[in-house]
Amino acid sequence: MKILVIGSGGREHALAWRLAQSHRVQTVYVAPGNAGVGMTPGLKNIAITDFSELANWAIDQEIEYTVVGPDAALAAGVVDYFESCGLKIFGPTKAAAELEWSKDFAKAFMKRHNIPTAAYQTFSDATSAHHYIDQAGLPIVIKADGLAAGKGVVVATTLEQAHQAIDAMMVNAQFGSSGARVIIEEFMPGEEASFFVLSDGHNILPLATAQDHKRLLDGDLGPNTGGMGAYSPAPVITPTLHGKILSQIVKPTIAGMAAEGRPFKGFLFVGLMIQAGGIPRVVEYNARLGDPETQVIMPRLQSDLSLVIEAALENRLNTVELEWDRRTALGVVLAAKGYPDNPRKGDPVFGIPKFTEDAMTFHAGTLINEQGYLLTNGGRVACAVGLGDSVRMAQDRAYALVDEIKFRDMQFRTDIGHLAIAKTKKI
Repeated sequence: MKILVIGSGGREHALAWRLAQSHRVQTVYVAPGNAGVGMTPGLKNIAITDFSELANWAIDQEIEYTVVGPDAALAAGVVDYFESCGLKIFGPTKAAAELEWSKDFAKAFMKRHNIPTAAYQTFSDATSAHHYIDQAGLPIVIKADGLAAGKGVVVATTLEQAHQAIDAMMVNAQFGSSGARVIIEEFMPGEEASFFVLSDGHNILPLATAQDHKRLLDGDLGPNTGGMGAYSPAPVITPTLHGKILSQIVKPTIAGMAAEGRPFKGFLFVGLMIQAGGIPRVVEYNARLGDPETQVIMPRLQSDLSLVIEAALENRLNTVELEWDRRTALGVVLAAKGYPDNPRKGDPVFGIPKFTEDAMTFHAGTLINEQGYLLTNGGRVACAVGLGDSVRMAQDRAYALVDEIKFRDMQFRTDIGHLAIAKTKKI
């Protein structure tokens, strides 16, 4: 069996690596992939990004099915196109993926289906947005409506920050057309967590939980990023809370999308705020797996992922149970200088260790040049992952990898996992 994964980041490297562990799978192709993909046994890069070319290639190569990684491809309708070509592909259609690519749609959807989230207002005019902010309380959250690579969110604690965010998104077009419309939300205090499920349009299969670290700097300071590290499982999601999230949020979401004629088939990522008393509310939906959460979930998955996705494509997820490594996985993102705003590319990368049973490094922004040197090629360069019987052990193994990897002006946080370790100490 040959499988295609669409994407180029650490999420896709981790997905492809896990799929390749199956004895059923001959090769996993990743389009366009990255240097780490090309260095991993069982994986091959395909330098094609055009959907029509890629679909023709998949037909020629007799690809069993395709798995979509990034949000942009889903929003562009890659699933619709592949299906129109008679190809099997796992991911939501463009209409279903609107849960992610339009925050206004998502908020209105949640309101229609009584799914708990923050109160909000949507604005297409900067003057009106500025006026609203002057009347609203602080802190306040400003979000670009469309896709912004995980960076189109500002939590403003001052009026100056809030007004600057409106100008950046709506006037200066920092995120292009994605910021032409903004959502202004009430601030939700609490602890964030990531909840992942697979859906075949009706049935739901939960994946392991995870917790991301969005801010660039230690102590959750600095600008929002695509994610600077993660760990799985997330202790904040207790068994009781897990059941509550499924019944109050996930099931109404999947049922609501089906009822509205947009059945959601694919990975669904629900970003949550866990408020005092164990009350979950939706921060946002993502119509795919998270990055870097995937890099800590996939090493813990012991089931054959190729069989799981096959079951989802055949609408029989209700027949599947997943097995998990009971250990904690913790990943530290290594970022280029200038990330997230203007990352530098082209710096040589040294010292990435080989995969072991309890330590692995997934590539993201890397390439190999004509001379055969490994170079940085993006904001987030790699994610160093360690597994251990405790959060502390996983953390030690991840940072041992970090110590081995070198490139100029490497950025990384030194406190990934601090919330989980604090919870362990309390216990």
